[in-house]
Amino acid sequence: MAQKKTSEVDYSMQEKILALYELQKIDSQIDEINKVKGELPLEVQDLEDELAGLQTRIENINGEMEEFNTLTKQRKREIDQAKIQISHYKEQQNNVRNNREYDAITKEIEYQELEIELAEKRLKEYAAGIKNKKAQLESAEAVVADRGQDLAAKKAELESIEAETADQVAALQAKAEKAKVKIDERLLVAYNRIRKSVRNGLAVVSVKRDACGGCFNRIPPQRQVDVRQGKKLIVCEYCGRILVAGDEE
Repeated sequence: MAQKKTSEVDYSMQEKILALYELQKIDSQIDEINKVKGELPLEVQDLEDELAGLQTRIENINGEMEEFNTLTKQRKREIDQAKIQISHYKEQQNNVRNNREYDAITKEIEYQELEIELAEKRLKEYAAGIKNKKAQLESAEAVVADRGQDLAAKKAELESIEAETADQVAALQAKAEKAKVKIDERLLVAYNRIRKSVRNGLAVVSVKRDACGGCFNRIPPQRQVDVRQGKKLIVCEYCGRILVAGDEE
């Protein structure tokens, strides 16, 4: 008779709990290896986020400068058109028939001169705006260059650590996959949820000296009996960790 596939084996609760404990030991070893990285992964992520933000800022500054340049060209065209109008009106003044026509043309000339004055004022504002944006751009680009160097150095350091520990981590992950075969999806989900919620990543702990190996609160005798029997999943009523019998048992 052909043997059942591993994935089809109906493991007992005790076997599942022991597999969870084995998985916890493996994951704890991986956690210890990852501690060598220290804050490097977070620092790399922070720098990447900062650089992304700076790049967006640089794009916005360039967009604002482009807008100033567009407005500058527009105002210069308006000044040129106003000067043409003034020249045209001055020619008309030489051919007026009465004072009323002369005064009307004079007002048109004064209006165009005011338009030129206003446009020139705007040009000065745009020039000041462009100068300010250029200073902001230079500052942002300097920070990008500085942070880019930091990021490259930290990435190189992180990649070096990961390269040194890659084989060890891969071997542990392979062992973890073997342990997971005995654990159903529901238990794995609970295990991963607890691991994420506790500081040291310990979701499965043994009962030592009548106490929880995670929070060290006392476990009642009857619950200890249930833990040793392994017929059902027992969690610590204080910290929510999964309890198993000590290694000596």
